[in-house]
Amino acid sequence: MTDRIPAQIIETVDPSQPIRLTPAQSGGPIHTRSFSGRFRNLRLLGGGLLMLLYFGTVWLNWNGRQAVLWDLGRQQFHIFGATFWPQDFILLSGLLIIAAFGLFFITVLAGRIWCGYACPQSSWTWMFMWVEKITEGDRHQRIRLDAAPWSAGKLLRRTAKHGLWLAISLTTALAFVGYFTPVRELVGDLARFELGSASAFWLLFFTAATYVNAGWLREQVCLHMCPYSRFQSVMFDADTLVVSYDATRGENRGARRKGSDPRAQNLGDCIDCTLCVQVCPTGIDIRDGLQLDCISCGACIDVCDSVMDRMGYARSLLRYTSERALQGGATRFLRPRLVGYAVAMTAMIAAFVWALEARPQLSLDVTKDRTLFRENIQGQIENMYRLKLINKTQQPRQYALALGDGPFELHGQRQIGLAPGEIADLPVSVTLLDETQGFSRELRFEVSDVADPASRVSTPSTFVAPSRAPQ
Repeated sequence: MTDRIPAQIIETVDPSQPIRLTPAQSGGPIHTRSFSGRFRNLRLLGGGLLMLLYFGTVWLNWNGRQAVLWDLGRQQFHIFGATFWPQDFILLSGLLIIAAFGLFFITVLAGRIWCGYACPQSSWTWMFMWVEKITEGDRHQRIRLDAAPWSAGKLLRRTAKHGLWLAISLTTALAFVGYFTPVRELVGDLARFELGSASAFWLLFFTAATYVNAGWLREQVCLHMCPYSRFQSVMFDADTLVVSYDATRGENRGARRKGSDPRAQNLGDCIDCTLCVQVCPTGIDIRDGLQLDCISCGACIDVCDSVMDRMGYARSLLRYTSERALQGGATRFLRPRLVGYAVAMTAMIAAFVWALEARPQLSLDVTKDRTLFRENIQGQIENMYRLKLINKTQQPRQYALALGDGPFELHGQRQIGLAPGEIADLPVSVTLLDETQGFSRELRFEVSDVADPASRVSTPSTFVAPSRAPQ
């Protein structure tokens, strides 16, 4: 006879009470309620600074050109006083690694707080929700408007909402494309209806992407399309700070009169007002425990604190805390994984800064001519080369060309002036002075800045000669 696992009832449901579904469970649109609080103010401050950085930086000028511009046509990326080239893209890899370790660090420390305060998807969604409020009213008014039949008033409100959504989306697209095409020219071409096909396509694409993601998909992007929502949970531990409901203090839930003693009624501090559900942008009930859908925005904490204030109870029934703290322990901030991520991120930042400072401001590529060798009129063996020089600085430079130590002589232009960002293709020839050595040998081309001889680069190449010079 096989052993059977005994069944155990862990929860009973009163059949006389209707089952309450959260907005996320019902599958309908999520209408959030207006609220205020310290975490909302923090999010507005941080989001405002990020919006100012995003929309404002694209309009800054630096030395007669756009301060931040990725010039794809010329393959140059300008960031204020620095210019980066395709050869510098290894630095982008380093920057992405730093960002990854920073995200890992903040996730282990405070959960999905990036999503709630700084993620572009969340920031633009909050902005679109604010547009809904000023055009269609607060939560209960929007719910009634959804259920109402179409009328002139409803059409006017919906038109105003979608018109503002499209205006924000177009402005967002203009700023984004403006980092790749000079924004002043882009706006002028748009005003004159003279956009090129490529610019028009990307403007339409990013306008549509912003409108759909922030206006229609919203939380669905966070729940089903963003990979971060899938892997972030495996990075949590018992000391990660997450938005949590203190069930020990809050249960049993129930309505009561203000000023009454909840303990006399066998009630906890939660009055079951469901305001925490009504303000949640993903439509969950945080009292059901930590969920994948929670983006740690703190909206439920703000509204719950306001309810606690009105009831005369202590705040922090909902708060940022750890699983260990909820169980009566103390949150440990110095733990191996968190320290490891911090050390790795600090080391990567130091390496990135060093690489940024050490990167050469002159690029030299050497290409040998397809002809192996030839004999000049003096009877010397000669090889032909093409030198590609790039002035990576933002000032005109004068460069001197030379060869490293060896039995070689350089013929051709010895100095060349390059404008900022200019690329020069220079043909030169090299003759062999000592013909008694082997068939192939190495030589080295050197280019130095005339004004700053310490700034130099060298590139090796190969000189080919017959085993014996022809007579």
